This record gives sequence, C-alpha cells and structure tokens, in this order.
Amino acid sequence: MRALVAGATGFIGRRLVPALVAERHDVRCLVRDPERARQLGQGGCELIPGDLAREGTGLDAALGDVEVAYYLVHMMSEPGYAESELAAARRFARAAAAAGVARVVYLGGLGDDHHASPHLRSRHATAEVLAAEGPPLTYFRAAMVIGARSESFLLLRAIAERLPLVPSNEWLHHRSQPIGIRAVIRYLRMAPAIAESRGRDVQIGGPDVYTHLELVDLMARELGRRRKRRLRVFGATPGAVSAGARIVTHGDQRVAAELTGSLVVDTVVTDPSGARPFGIEPEPIAIALQRALEESERTTEEAA
Repeated sequence: MRALVAGATGFIGRRLVPALVAERHDVRCLVRDPERARQLGQGGCELIPGDLAREGTGLDAALGDVEVAYYLVHMMSEPGYAESELAAARRFARAAAAAGVARVVYLGGLGDDHHASPHLRSRHATAEVLAAEGPPLTYFRAAMVIGARSESFLLLRAIAERLPLVPSNEWLHHRSQPIGIRAVIRYLRMAPAIAESRGRDVQIGGPDVYTHLELVDLMARELGRRRKRRLRVFGATPGAVSAGARIVTHGDQRVAAELTGSLVVDTVVTDPSGARPFGIEPEPIAIALQRALEESERTTEEAA
C-alpha cells in the first residue's frame, strides 16, 4: 500500500509513520519543514515539501499514486485556526479526489457537535469538509490521547504537579473517555484493511470513563503524589481556567487553553459499533500514563 501522511511531524504522525513503514508500506510524508522531519526520512519514508496553508504547494506530487491518505493536520497553535483548518481540509480533500485516492483517514474529537468548544467544533467541521469534498472518509473520534508529548498529557501532568488544589465547579465534573496512544496507532494503521470503516465515523476510547477531576487524581497517583485538594471557586469559569492553563502547562500555551475549553462537554463513546470490527482492546489508562511518564523520563535523560 502506498500511503501519504499529512501532519507527519505531529504527536500522532511521528508514531504512525514508523508503524506503517514497519509493515512494509510505501509511505510519503507531506511536510512544511523537511529538516524537522529528517528522522522520518532516515526511517524509510519519502519526504515531500508542501504547505496546506497555501494553494497548490506540494499536493499533486504528494498524492500521486497514493491509495490511502492520512490527514493529521491541526492548527490550534495559530490565531484564527478554525478558518485555516477548514481551508486546508478543503484543499486537501479536492486534491485527493482529483488524484484518485481510495480513502482518507482523519482523527478528530469526541463530544456533542452543537455544544462543544471551538476546538471540537473545528475538528468536526474539518471532518465534514473532508467527507463532502474528498474520497470516502474514515473519521476516527477520540477524547484525550495519552502519550508522551501529547499536549493533553503535558497539561494533565502540569496540573497534577504544579497546582496545590483544583477547582471543583460543576462543569469540571463532565466525563471523558481517554485512550492510550498505542491503541490509537493500531486503529489508524488497521483502517485501510477494515472495509466496514470506509465512509463512517469510528468512535474510539479506553476501557474506563472518568470525570476530569478524577483524571487529575489518577495522574497525581501515578506521579506518586497525594490526591488533589478540591475547592469550589467563585469565578472558575471555563474562560478563567483556560487562561490558567496557559500558565501551568509544559506544552503549547495556546493549545492548552483551547483544550481546557473542551472540558465543558462529555467526551465519551456513545456509539461503539464502528470500533468493533477492529477487535482492539485498549489498555487501562493507568498503564498508558505509566508508559508516557517513563518515555518522558527517558527523553529527558537522553537530552541531558
């Protein structure tokens, strides 16, 4: 299979590309900065320079003779990202259809599409454009993905490490169904072989559902820390907490603020039928957290 991965240098892409190469697929990566993707090129994939933010740059060369295209592009760290994401998705979808690509695979978010945050609404709007204007779409929908260097993981860890207490206001009791990165990569790489996933949503999640406050406590436990004190805080609105997330996170401040804004809705699997044909049993989140923490520590030691 010849596959294209757009967004190959992101958190998901950097793990998916080696997995596809290991299965002996012919993999291309559409990248804005080939130097940043040098390690992927050394690992056996072809690098095609291109920028989806600009019309016609690199897409024709990248999509030629491609059977499956993975669209993992997100622009949350940029101002006005929703409009940019829609334009990029439309550009990609039309080029993929013109090139005769058989399938596009996209990873978006769970959550009520009408009451969700701007971040989740943008994810779903991107999927709608890809489905309407491109080849048949497999639209994976996940909540928080647990893995080292994930922006969600970095924010969760920072809260568990740096805050002496957390607000317990009602909106922080919404539920989430996080999933480990290993399972996400398995779903993505298996998608082309699962005929039932063609042209449909596939909701994926871990084995357990937590409130956001319970996830903070779980992270604190894995870090060897005490359960966080909780206090109902007047003025702890989603906007105020998003502003605070910018301060505490170890990752991208703008992305952290957008992710925190997504806590206002439940992000849980409501239709498991799309995931059943894959036969995947995601590992418990406590184990996914342990793996992510261990990988983070190894990376820190190697950089020292």
